[in-house]
Amino acid sequence: MIKRLIVGFISIVVFMLVVAIGLDRWISWKTKDYIYDEVQALPHRQVGVVLGTAKYYRTGVINQYYLYRIQGAINAYNSGKVKYLLLSGDNALQSYNEPMTMRRDLMAAGIPSSDIVLDYAGFRTLDSIVRTRKVFDTNDFLIITQRFHCERALFIALHMGIQAQCFAVPSPKDILTVRVREIFARLGALNDLYILHRQPRFLGPLIPIPAVHHIPDDAQGYPAVTPEQVVALQHQLAAEKKAEKKAAEKTPPAVAPQAAAVK
Repeated sequence: MIKRLIVGFISIVVFMLVVAIGLDRWISWKTKDYIYDEVQALPHRQVGVVLGTAKYYRTGVINQYYLYRIQGAINAYNSGKVKYLLLSGDNALQSYNEPMTMRRDLMAAGIPSSDIVLDYAGFRTLDSIVRTRKVFDTNDFLIITQRFHCERALFIALHMGIQAQCFAVPSPKDILTVRVREIFARLGALNDLYILHRQPRFLGPLIPIPAVHHIPDDAQGYPAVTPEQVVALQHQLAAEKKAEKKAAEKTPPAVAPQAAAVK
């Protein structure tokens, strides 16, 4: 009796492992056509979404996954494949802020802050992908992360009807433990999508990338100028008027000729 129970238990465990590995392979196969390994082969997209991770391990050692993602973002931006970088990560604690950490490192590499957008509510991969579409109004974007993470992120995007591709940056050599954990992460994603039908923890108001600019009705229409140039011109004119007003206040009033003759 005990032997049968043991054999039955082992059979169930083996069956579950086979199913888990099969689903893992299915997700990889489903998303393989949307993943690029070389920056030269990347399609041109307006937004590149960098999925966040901790910069350091708890031991204080720097996280190679983080470094590869940051370098991948720099390469995609500098090659002109993306115009804006959306940094999506966890900001659950005041002392732990993935988007701000990524922003500092990207700006140190020469990427202007005007081309960097922060998503503080990317608590999970599902949150990051869906928020990019529903909050940042971007439906065709480039994801930047490791290949195994690309596959899960793209699977979520495909299920949600979101168009996305992925730039698969390199992974550290010792990836076995992380890859095993990824199998369970994919099972969790399937559970979220097909059983629980989960949505992001937070959504919020629409924040398009790039932001929508409101041009005054009386702005010059020709020759064409950008919204930024219109704002700069308005500031320049306001500064000139202010300078003229100050100059007028400092100039003494003109004295009438008759009054000047009287001593």
